Amino acid sequence: MNSNGTELGSMRLATFNILHGRSLTDGKVDVDRFAAAVRSLDADVLGLQEVDCDQPRSHGADLTTIAAQAMGAREHRFMATMAGVPGKWSAAIGNEPPQHSVPSYGIALLSRHPVRHWRAIRLPRLHGRIPVMHAGRRRPVLIKDEPRAAIAAVLDTPDGLMTVVVTHLTLIPGWNAVQLRRLVRLVRGLPRPLVVLGDLNLSGRLPARMTGMRPLASALTFPVGTPVRQIDHILGAGPVRTTSDGASLDLGVSDHQALVVEVEVHPAGAPTPGRDRR
Repeated sequence: MNSNGTELGSMRLATFNILHGRSLTDGKVDVDRFAAAVRSLDADVLGLQEVDCDQPRSHGADLTTIAAQAMGAREHRFMATMAGVPGKWSAAIGNEPPQHSVPSYGIALLSRHPVRHWRAIRLPRLHGRIPVMHAGRRRPVLIKDEPRAAIAAVLDTPDGLMTVVVTHLTLIPGWNAVQLRRLVRLVRGLPRPLVVLGDLNLSGRLPARMTGMRPLASALTFPVGTPVRQIDHILGAGPVRTTSDGASLDLGVSDHQALVVEVEVHPAGAPTPGRDRR
């Protein structure tokens, strides 16, 4: 029961690194196929990473708006991390969405529930070229990291307020842990329960151990065909509990599988099953 004496409703959460809507099957971006993939998730709250807006490679589409229409989201927010086109990227400046007709790339958060408050967060970035070891290589590869960010939304659900945060962390080992810990500290004062979801570029239970949050969905997500790692996560803290097993889904788009789980939001102060140090 919620505070109004009615049964708690289930909410479906999902995160999806969409690879700007491109399918590995044919190497193409098909906007209708992307919309169908998002629609099939039937998510109430959806976090997206690697999202294009007005990019030639994705037919100049605003993929956030397309996703919002497909899932029936009443609220959505896109945050650019990069401006320009591939090969001529520059860091996006400021926290407001870019003007249309300016090609950009970033993250997005979409919700069927009303949003009381949005917050855009820039995460710390390493500058210069960083040596990173890749599987199968004997020597490190020098990588110039892109800017990283997060979007937080305080949702007004039928069962109370909750905060959802979407992010896409760096693939540089160690620094992604710094970004995740910083992010959790920055949103600590927002209403509970708190859900952090996205492509964290951290495997398995590492994000849960680093933050003290609970993994709400455990499933392999990368690479898409035969996934061997979970680097996409949905983490929870406070009065939220799962009502289904989490699952990863191959939607025919991207090099990642989408990650989904159903949860219940409990009134503030209600006991929540499971260990929660935050």
